[in-house]
Amino acid sequence: MANIPHYPLQGAHDLDLLTQEIGDTRIVLLGEASHGTSEYYTWRTAISKRLIQEKGFNFISVEGDWPDCFEVNNFIKSHKTDNATALEVLQTYNRWPTWMWGNWEVAALADWLKQHNNGKPEKEKVGFYGLDVYSLWDSLQEILAYLEKKDGAAVAAARKAFRCFEPYSEDPQEYARAVAFVSQDCEDEVIEMLHTLRTKALGAGITRESDFDAEQNALVAVNAERYYRAMVRGGGNSWNVRDRHMMETLTRLLDLHGPDSKAIIWEHNTHVGDARYTDMARAGMVNVGQLAREQYGEENVYIVGFGSYKGSVIAADEWGEQMEEMEVPPAPPGTWEYMLHEIGANDKLIFSKDLRHLKELEKTIGHRAIGVVYHPRRERFGNYVPTIIPRRYDAFVYIDTTRALHPLAIHQDHTQPPELYPWAE
Repeated sequence: MANIPHYPLQGAHDLDLLTQEIGDTRIVLLGEASHGTSEYYTWRTAISKRLIQEKGFNFISVEGDWPDCFEVNNFIKSHKTDNATALEVLQTYNRWPTWMWGNWEVAALADWLKQHNNGKPEKEKVGFYGLDVYSLWDSLQEILAYLEKKDGAAVAAARKAFRCFEPYSEDPQEYARAVAFVSQDCEDEVIEMLHTLRTKALGAGITRESDFDAEQNALVAVNAERYYRAMVRGGGNSWNVRDRHMMETLTRLLDLHGPDSKAIIWEHNTHVGDARYTDMARAGMVNVGQLAREQYGEENVYIVGFGSYKGSVIAADEWGEQMEEMEVPPAPPGTWEYMLHEIGANDKLIFSKDLRHLKELEKTIGHRAIGVVYHPRRERFGNYVPTIIPRRYDAFVYIDTTRALHPLAIHQDHTQPPELYPWAE
């Protein structure tokens, strides 16, 4: 058993060393080992608060759809005038898996961000954005609404693209299956729409950010079309289309906020942990963590992985099926999570710089990854990613026993938030 240096993680004050290690890093990526664990959200919130308050980070960008997250962005910046609450705004997350962002943990974050932004000049307000590529139809509808302010070629191009997808009943996967067997697709239409928007229509928005929103929705439509077309062909290409889109969006957001801007990214470990130090590399797959390090330099990127030994999680048996709370069994011997449990059944913070002299950790070790579809009894056969831990991350947050997330769809009858921060001071 390797003697793994570690630090206690019991309260927000225990993040002092982490914020010190992050230093002046421009991009901080905060992972998660599942999309349904409460502690991953609450600790990412605690870290994000410190980065925003103490180091001036400008926005949080997440593994969520652009249109839905932009609704949250408008809420926390007080652009919405309907006096909606955070819980009401989060109802916008109505595409499966709804629990990823429609939950009490994110509601608490949104309320805090709104309060933090209150009274600040527009350029000093912290933003909240989605990096993902799934929102093909929603983005097309947002573009049409934006372009209704203008006549001519721009709105005509958007309508043409919209009509191209209409036969597929707002189901991108149906579109993907259809174009797999024919040469005709909607690629030209969405590219023309993006080009026309950029050359003729931008400037119709009230603010620079509203123009950015319109252009981003057009970019989502272009890359979503590519993603769904690649998806039916199998292999790693659809994954790469998706993560390259997320990286392109992150770059655009940093450019939007200026040369000194700083970004916090919330995504699954499989997206933030450098793919070069996992078996993804052999399959030719890249991810946001790798691309960020390559584009901005490792000294400007700090990656924090997350994981746990056992607990409970929100997930589903199959894609699109009902969510449920599931048991996460103890990690099996030989895995990263088992090793951390064996050195003490307590929550802890680990830094990769302390591990790189340990030969036992400079090889691939199984590291748990739970998706939105999960089968606890079969997890050891498909839920452990071979990982060189000290290279994949810069730091690691370990929670020995975790609790399931609190989705609004399950816990919507609460008059008060469930207890989300049992470790808070």
